[in-house]
Amino acid sequence: MAAARQLRLGAFMRPASIHTGAWRYPGAWPDANFNFPHLKKLIQKLEAGKFDAFFMADHLAVLNMPVDALRRSHTVTSFEPFTLLSALAATTENIGLVATGSTTFDEPYHIARKFASLDHISAGRAGWNVVTSSNLAEAYNFGREQHYEHGERYERAVEFVEVVCGLWDSWDDDALVRDRVSGRYFDPAKLHVLNHKGEHFSVRGPLNVARPPQGHPVLFQAGSSEVGREVAARFAEGVFTPQHSLASAQDFYRDLKERMAKYRRPPEALKIMPGLNAIVGRTAKEAEEKHRFLQSKIHPDVGLELLSNAVGGFDLSEYDIDGPLPEIPEHYGMLSGQTSMRNVLRWAREEKLTIRQLYERFAGARGQRTLIGSPVEIVDDMEKWFLNYGVDGFLVHPAYLPGGLNDFVDLVIPELQNRGLFRTEYEGATLRENMGLQRPPSRYA
Repeated sequence: MAAARQLRLGAFMRPASIHTGAWRYPGAWPDANFNFPHLKKLIQKLEAGKFDAFFMADHLAVLNMPVDALRRSHTVTSFEPFTLLSALAATTENIGLVATGSTTFDEPYHIARKFASLDHISAGRAGWNVVTSSNLAEAYNFGREQHYEHGERYERAVEFVEVVCGLWDSWDDDALVRDRVSGRYFDPAKLHVLNHKGEHFSVRGPLNVARPPQGHPVLFQAGSSEVGREVAARFAEGVFTPQHSLASAQDFYRDLKERMAKYRRPPEALKIMPGLNAIVGRTAKEAEEKHRFLQSKIHPDVGLELLSNAVGGFDLSEYDIDGPLPEIPEHYGMLSGQTSMRNVLRWAREEKLTIRQLYERFAGARGQRTLIGSPVEIVDDMEKWFLNYGVDGFLVHPAYLPGGLNDFVDLVIPELQNRGLFRTEYEGATLRENMGLQRPPSRYA
């Protein structure tokens, strides 16, 4: 008898709380994004709740918005992901450690080496969130005045991932024989030179790190555009996506799983995990009060700038914030995440939201879905989406730290477990095993 499907849960932990006003919540840790003892407590709490993964987004610029808005941000400084996750690996045993690595500002050899090392340090718990950077403020820090266009970014990303996976296969699993008697440390027949020469990269190899415990660290990806979906179907094993209705989530789920067939991948080889900004109270009234308070802490300077970024940098400062969103020229969509812009324009058109209402929604959850309620109400909704094949799991965004995370682990997780939707113990030792993913064989096997 096949085991029942189980929800997959990741926790979005960088920036430390996605809500722009979270650091102002009573009892919150305003320095959580750059305080290692606090981050250690948070990941250990998530591991006690049996979360699949601790997920770190990343950004490579500080001056990505005007100083009037930037001065109110609690995420202007943060740890470099690999340094932090390597340290956190020593304080945990089961939870996955997922870091963002850009295919725009790095080289395949660097990324392959870092993730292989993290996978060894953590005994098989590393995951790579593959991103294609579009933020111009980041480009300025790497000697560039402009970005690749949207399609080219993804073409480069596909080749980048192919090279990284090839480098991870440099050594067979049993290549390092370490034979004291003969004095032979490794078997040369089990070492492979990649010799990749492509449109964007030329990489000889081999990698100077042994094959990772998982074979390949788990590959995550967040693109929801047409080209992003195609790339996800090709190589992603976890997909993060903003979905705001069950119907749209089901369409996305069905479309992405069907696309995998052309790459000879079974549907279960990819887990679809939309973002979920969960605001939990012991009662629905308490949850609503928390949400209202959080929303009241979104300063207009920050809200307007985040909304402007979501629509490709269109300047909204001259418009009435309690009036409608103006027409945004189509070419601005090339300057932003296309999914974020599409969602904002849809909210403005279909729900008739004002600029203030739009920035409150976007700044509160960065475009992800907000779910407010008691533990039973939260789980009812999660269960509905899961059983009706809109998701394989969720990337949970704690509303504020540590309280929002503690509420989810202490109140929501037991309700999920009582319904048989989520594990009570980790199933395996690696992130792949816990997510129900197969270990990939080496291309040379």
